[in-house]
Amino acid sequence: MKIIFLGTNGWFNTKTANTVCSLIETDKFYLILDAGGGLYKIENFIKKEKPIYLFLSHYHLDHIEGLHILARFKFPQGLEIYGPVGLEKMFSQVIARPYSAPLDSLFTSVRLHELGHGEPPSFVVKCLKLQHSVPCYGYRFFLDGKIISYTTDTGPCRNLLVLEDRAALAICECSFLSGMRPDSWGHLTPEEAARAGLKARVKKLALIHFDAALYRTLAERKRAEKKAREIFKDTFAAEDDFRISL
Repeated sequence: MKIIFLGTNGWFNTKTANTVCSLIETDKFYLILDAGGGLYKIENFIKKEKPIYLFLSHYHLDHIEGLHILARFKFPQGLEIYGPVGLEKMFSQVIARPYSAPLDSLFTSVRLHELGHGEPPSFVVKCLKLQHSVPCYGYRFFLDGKIISYTTDTGPCRNLLVLEDRAALAICECSFLSGMRPDSWGHLTPEEAARAGLKARVKKLALIHFDAALYRTLAERKRAEKKAREIFKDTFAAEDDFRISL
């Protein structure tokens, strides 16, 4: 299994990183996590006619802004998109004229699935609501005998721990700088993300969704990584185009 971090910023794109998007490739399918500015890169990696699944955590723009690039892709197998209630409404309003090419004009067939209306046929996934300013869901994927969790955007909450429990890889948000106090939006500091990973007994923790206004350089991410590693050693701060294998 290969994981490629295509976008690791939160909020907006910068020269440091695109907004949040990750790609997981298994032997049988491709799995995309959120559709931020990094989504355009998937055509560099999706070369086989395996099923493609895209899971959206919520509908803040930094998690869906890459969807306007769907018109560029020509995937013969089509694309299955899963997201919280309101998925079809969001597409009808945002991925539509005059803002973007509508679904019925794309080269790639796109099918929409709101959470709670069936699972993908290729794998098992659990979704739980996180602590954020709008309805936002984290995911727990069972892939090739391993558990991968994906939790962004969220403040500390019980469901974060449930989703991460004993995960081989926990992909977790780190929007806030070390020592920042929580606000009503619901985000994590590196220490909070690390404490959650430690308590959930994950094997490896990947920090993503670095607030672009706070983390202006990769050096600032490295400082966050160092703070997190003081609590949970097997932590790394993800960067755009970084790849790992499990």
